[in-house]
Amino acid sequence: MIRIKSLHNCKDELRGKKLRATPARIAILQLLELTKEPVDATTIIEYLRKKDIETDQATVFRIINMFTQKGITIPIQFQEGKTRYELANMKHHHHLICEKCGKIKSVFDNVIPKMEKEIQKKQKFLVKRHSLEFFGLCADCQK
Repeated sequence: MIRIKSLHNCKDELRGKKLRATPARIAILQLLELTKEPVDATTIIEYLRKKDIETDQATVFRIINMFTQKGITIPIQFQEGKTRYELANMKHHHHLICEKCGKIKSVFDNVIPKMEKEIQKKQKFLVKRHSLEFFGLCADCQK
């Protein structure tokens, strides 16, 4: 079960992006702020229902698309037929995805940014973004 304790004032953040601070928007922002892995729309809907916030799938998609347009969230694809979302202001990282149990772990390192700078220098190619995910088996599933 996910416990939510806001790290900052979500209402102020939403208002700063010129968005109304509705209960659903605040709850989605709080969920994204404190989860350790990217979440999909189904997870968001389930969370809102547990919080007794009435909403439907279309509303959740509108909110998350609006968050993405405003630079609050980024969409992530893990080749599983759905889109997951996480906060855009997170420190740059990559993901380890277990192909057996589906566990996702964030990996923070400084190797890839160095590689990106080297590519820009050697290839004279301006890298604007990249995507790198690792698929395999987590320690529990290797047993």
